[in-house]
Amino acid sequence: MEDLKFKPQLLTFKAWVWASATISSRTLHIPWDSAGCLCPVGDLFNYDAPGKEPSDIGDLEDLLSSSSIHDGSLSNEDNTTVADAEQLDSQSQRLTDGGFEEDANAYCFYARANYNKGDQVLLCYGTYTNLELLEHYGFILQDNPNDKVFIPLEPAVCSSTSWSRESLYIHYNGKPSFALLAALRLWATPQIKRRSVAHFVYSGSKISADNEIFIMKWLSKTCHGVLKNLPTSIEDDTLLLNAMDNSQDFCTFLEVTKLMSFRDEVDTFLEVHNMKGKCSDSNVVLSRKTRWSMNKWKLTIQWRINYKKVLLDCISYCSQILDSLME
Repeated sequence: MEDLKFKPQLLTFKAWVWASATISSRTLHIPWDSAGCLCPVGDLFNYDAPGKEPSDIGDLEDLLSSSSIHDGSLSNEDNTTVADAEQLDSQSQRLTDGGFEEDANAYCFYARANYNKGDQVLLCYGTYTNLELLEHYGFILQDNPNDKVFIPLEPAVCSSTSWSRESLYIHYNGKPSFALLAALRLWATPQIKRRSVAHFVYSGSKISADNEIFIMKWLSKTCHGVLKNLPTSIEDDTLLLNAMDNSQDFCTFLEVTKLMSFRDEVDTFLEVHNMKGKCSDSNVVLSRKTRWSMNKWKLTIQWRINYKKVLLDCISYCSQILDSLME
């Protein structure tokens, strides 16, 4: 940067952080440079999530029936079946709304909707979870059809199937992915019998009522365990977020939260920003940096609520399946 004769204010670490964030969040993919490119006007669009992925076995079965892969292929070797299903899963995701086209020698954007004058034009950057959106772009979607939650799995679950670990997750609506259900069904089957039932599993069929009851109980128990081990509950997070939104000033916020169970989190925020004891006498005026940090804090709480809601929805899903199997 010194060779480029940048001004001193552009040689600071703060300037580097800004430049790095700009490149990581604003560049567009081009085939000839891994760094991407900056495109005038093209980086002004806000994000619109692509359509939802298949969220359960029924969805994927519909996808299989409408594709060139027919039922007969499901009786082939396990690895071939898994590869075909994974290919369908990836093909079901919508493509991004822009890309460099060599014929036009230009970066081209396409609308997925009919826009009227004054409407905001939205662009799909790709399939992102809320955590990825928060990390790379600084926002989350309250209803993100591509959000995923990963839970701890026994090593034997992953080794019982050819599905990749990235495919074993819970969808935003609380339903386990096709791959996760398949892996759990095989894992819950005695190893000596797995090969004989694999084609049923990979076609989306249940092995038995006992097998299904076992995996639903295990899945529910695991989600309960994850929620129990988190530092805060969804009720705590909701109360904290409501206090932030409804307090007229920061001192009121501190007064509201002083007796709540998440007070340690509030105290940590005060300590990091050297604000302990500053609200004892009069209202305090927050600096721009502190306000910015508080906004980021709110985003993390919103993400935590969404994350926990997915786990709770999965528990409800398991309970519904168990009720239907035990009738």
